[in-house]
Amino acid sequence: MAANYAVGETDERPWGRWEVLGAGDGHVVKRITVKPGKRLSLQRHFHRAERWVVVAGRGLVTLGEETLPIGVGEAAHIPVRTIHRIENTGAEDLVFVEVQLGDHLDEGDIERLQDDAGRV
Repeated sequence: MAANYAVGETDERPWGRWEVLGAGDGHVVKRITVKPGKRLSLQRHFHRAERWVVVAGRGLVTLGEETLPIGVGEAAHIPVRTIHRIENTGAEDLVFVEVQLGDHLDEGDIERLQDDAGRV
């Protein structure tokens, strides 16, 4: 299935922003920036897996019941249906590259379980 994103597309969020670096059949690549002290929603996806590779900053990744530190050069794999989030614990922006792989690649495949901005 083709991705529903265009290269260069961006979106501002309460926690930071994302930018689409690439998109094609079955995949989307984004650069995601999380502001200091902010975190993404606690969420899961039903149609895609994700791989996050940190390129700047440091933070904490929640994967299911585990919370693990993550920093530059480290990666997290998020299988389909796994509850997850990332939090910036540093004083600088946390930047990571996200690769989405699956058959439904748009913002409609997000189930938010907890959200600091009240988007649940």
